[in-house]
Amino acid sequence: MSELKTRLRADMTAAMKAKDTLRLNTLRMLLAAVQTAEVAGKEARELSDAEIVAVLTKESKKRNEAAEVYTQAGRGELAANEHAEARIIDEYLPTQLTDAEVADLADTAIAQVAEELGERPGKRQMGQVMKVATGLAAGKADGSRISAAVKARL
Repeated sequence: MSELKTRLRADMTAAMKAKDTLRLNTLRMLLAAVQTAEVAGKEARELSDAEIVAVLTKESKKRNEAAEVYTQAGRGELAANEHAEARIIDEYLPTQLTDAEVADLADTAIAQVAEELGERPGKRQMGQVMKVATGLAAGKADGSRISAAVKARL
């Protein structure tokens, strides 16, 4: 079993003992999402920590988007609950890169692609640069932030 999944289960047990219903429900939801991802596809498999981080990132993003919708609809109490769940999920995610670090990451990715191509990449090679950049970020930055940094530099 992956280290992150073990940590989620241990924290869920601790939340049960502490009677922390918000944390307990959030962790149950996360473990259910991980289990769903494990059985998706042709055959069941154990997810790695990196794949679990991807699932958690997706769940956090869902919570933030739902909170935005609730805020726009004037449902502050539901938005606050979604934000609280997102904060709990974010505790299990790696710390996000700063804007300067994302810019450096984009420069590094462009340099790697330039080395492969033998010339500086342009807008047409954005896909190649993004592939390298997202690999370097390893879940520590949102794809839209990386994309904006790469676009600004191409």
